[in-house]
Amino acid sequence: MDKLHTAATVLIVPGLREHVAEHWQTLLQDRLAKVRSVPPLETDKLDCAARVRAIQHELEQIDGPVILVAHSAGVLMVAHWAARHRHPIKGALLATPPDLDADWPQGYPSPETLRTHGWDPLPKGPLPFRSLVAASTNDHLASLDAVTRMAHGWAAELRNLGNVGHLNPAAGYGHWPQAEELVLELDR
Repeated sequence: MDKLHTAATVLIVPGLREHVAEHWQTLLQDRLAKVRSVPPLETDKLDCAARVRAIQHELEQIDGPVILVAHSAGVLMVAHWAARHRHPIKGALLATPPDLDADWPQGYPSPETLRTHGWDPLPKGPLPFRSLVAASTNDHLASLDAVTRMAHGWAAELRNLGNVGHLNPAAGYGHWPQAEELVLELDR
């Protein structure tokens, strides 16, 4: 299969579960010609500052403009990174950010746990680059209203995807062709 070519390098920013073989981010990475990914952390897996440092380290390895592709807690990582650093970011696809004020189901670190690891307060000011927030109407980690508030605070464009759950393999995403379309839109 031919690789998808972008002018910018795409940096994949996974969520807390990091790299999952069947995840749309992993599959997208395999399709792209110019791509890097924030590697899994060896220690401090819940430490927000360590996650921000990992993003910055990867960006320092890239010459030229970048498109960020973040999912779940990866979106929160991008917001924290943007509050502390600058890099020529062409745009960001921010998919299904979780709400630190929601009650999450078992199997996820609790919002309280994340708060004690530096995730709160979440930066709410405008991001210094074009951003598309992909939202779900039935995400168990964030209501559409909460994601809409995040997108508004970040001065991002909200894209309502409908009933896509948390946009992960458990919700049936695997391959997500719209991710390629949105990356190409940001690359224009």
